Amino acid sequence: MIELIYSDLCNGCGQCVAVCPTNVLAANAQGTPLIADQQACQTCFMCELYCTSDALYVDPDAEHLRHPDPVAVREAGLLGQYRRDSGWDEWAQDPRHQNEHWRMDGIFALARDLHSNAIRE
Repeated sequence: MIELIYSDLCNGCGQCVAVCPTNVLAANAQGTPLIADQQACQTCFMCELYCTSDALYVDPDAEHLRHPDPVAVREAGLLGQYRRDSGWDEWAQDPRHQNEHWRMDGIFALARDLHSNAIRE
C-alpha cells in the first residue's frame, strides 16, 4: 500500500497521479502528489514504476498500513527498488532485471473499470 511521498525528491511531473488505476493519488495546488485515498491502493506499484525521481514508497503489504520510518526506508535503499527490479527505464538494458509488466495490462484495466463503476454508483 502506498505509504510515503518524499517531497524533496519529487519533481512534480504528475505521472504517479496519472497512472494510478484507482485514483489513490491527487495533485496538490503546487502540482506535487498527495495520498488522497490510501485505502483504495491496490499495491500495483504503477506509481513507483513511473516515478523517475524515486520519490514514492509503496509497502508490499496490500492489506495493512505499516507507517514505515521514512529515514529507514531511504537508508535501506528501498526507494526505486521496484523500478530497478522490474527493469524499468534506466534499468531496461541491465540483464539482471527483466521487464514483464506487459502481463499486467488486463489486471490494470480491470482495476480502472471497477473503480470507474464504483464512482458512478
